[in-house]
Amino acid sequence: MSDAGFDSGPQVANDNMSEAPIDDEIYAAAYAAEKENFATYEFLDEYGDVPPHDEELRRSLFEKLAETLTLEGEHMEVLNTLNVQIEGRGSVPPIKSFEDAGLHPVMLENLYLCGYKRPSPIQQAVIPAILNDNEVLACAQTGTGKTAAFLIPILSKLMGKFKEVAAPRPGLGLPTGVICRAEPLIVIITPTRELALQIFDHARRLCYRTMLRPVCIFGGGYKDGEYGQDAQLNKGCDILIATPGRLIDYLNRPQFISMRRLKYAVLDEADELLSGDWEDPITRILFGGDANLDCDRKLFLCSATFPEDALITAEEYLGRDFNMITIGRMSSTHSNIEHNIMEIDFRDKRDRVYELLSEQVNVKRTVIFCNTKVECDRLDDFLYNKQLPVICTHSGRPQLDRESAMKMFREGEKAILITTAVFARGMDVRDVTQVINYDMPSAAQGGINEFVHRIGRTARMGNVGHAISFFTDRNEDIAEDLVKLLREVGQPVPGFLEILVEGPGAVENGDAGEGIEGLDDAFGEPNGNVTVEDDAFGAPAPQANDDSW
Repeated sequence: MSDAGFDSGPQVANDNMSEAPIDDEIYAAAYAAEKENFATYEFLDEYGDVPPHDEELRRSLFEKLAETLTLEGEHMEVLNTLNVQIEGRGSVPPIKSFEDAGLHPVMLENLYLCGYKRPSPIQQAVIPAILNDNEVLACAQTGTGKTAAFLIPILSKLMGKFKEVAAPRPGLGLPTGVICRAEPLIVIITPTRELALQIFDHARRLCYRTMLRPVCIFGGGYKDGEYGQDAQLNKGCDILIATPGRLIDYLNRPQFISMRRLKYAVLDEADELLSGDWEDPITRILFGGDANLDCDRKLFLCSATFPEDALITAEEYLGRDFNMITIGRMSSTHSNIEHNIMEIDFRDKRDRVYELLSEQVNVKRTVIFCNTKVECDRLDDFLYNKQLPVICTHSGRPQLDRESAMKMFREGEKAILITTAVFARGMDVRDVTQVINYDMPSAAQGGINEFVHRIGRTARMGNVGHAISFFTDRNEDIAEDLVKLLREVGQPVPGFLEILVEGPGAVENGDAGEGIEGLDDAFGEPNGNVTVEDDAFGAPAPQANDDSW
């Protein structure tokens, strides 16, 4: 049964560091059931240079992967029509295949096990930049593989020199069973628990049969017990995925974590992390305490959106010599999403969303966004009582409830997920065919940038999706940016929006766009331009050839 009724307030996409007490038996049962979700490959000294397969773990990591994560869709070529811009000192041209990149053989094997066929445009550009030891700021459309673009080259580089740079840990340089301090080589910081867990899940697949050991820490997660965060850190850690609040908490207890060996730092959803709420904690994590005694730490930032203020802050963190890589226009989307902007009275939204969902013979896997936790709970109860397969998650729910909701949605037990901004960034669930903006984000809630992240839960990695947005008289502050975005991707602009933005004559004189049906020509040979500019020499770097990526 749906469990609404939690205390609510304005939605903020961060990690709540408070933890509600929980019965020991409930804790034990929950983590016994979720054991496979936290298992990693444990490399031992006795393995030598050729570690064996762990068949149980291999099945757990890879066999059901295609059922839960988005695989490359039939319209992947649409992404290749976007312009690729690579700027900065030491810029290098994109690769065309994983095999051409010079990746570690175990990384290539793990990519094959994960179902990767070819790199996406952002991966083609970012992977060689990182392998060339460049710092990177990357901006690309949602659902194009930005996180993997950083993970793949960083992990591959460390696979070849692990023994030179990593700290000893139990079973690998230290006796099995002893307690040690985590000294990560990589820290990946992300704004939400759900995204941290998703990145951890990805990292443990790419680290399979290697010495690299990933650990995930996040607000609301349990610190005690066999699978608690304290115990995981005490086993040693090479890749640390963390939400900022929980990481600061552990940095205040140096017996658990030291940053002195840190070689790579990644800010995933960097514009969110560099906002006013998180700028001071991020500065402390990257530059405070014992952070990287050798002063050779590389920084990488990625997001689908970079507002001007976040971009200025990002450049201050990176300094002069970094590569800026953009796919298409910064803070935009792509044409694989079909939009339907519906003018509606705010009092009619609940009945209208029920009509839309009940009209579908088999309810499509759908994400519905509300602006507040209380509205999520109300809509959850309403649709549940209408016998629809709905589940709800937001930052006001206990951590086990949030994990359970995500599991049911990923595995198809529930087809409709109602949520807030906590799900808007980075989350990847297979076969999300439509997004419904029950509430449009206001300018104060992120405006068009938040809209871009929300609709990016569908049409990922070359798949096609639909975005339905309820537009009321309270949403006029987003109208101009919305019209601009729709026209940019060739989608129809409703007459009421044109009139609102441009006046009564706009419908007769304007161009409503083609919509997704008019994209047939885009599905052939890619025609995006690749520009590589090396500021060190004041001239374009060597160009990639025109072959299809």
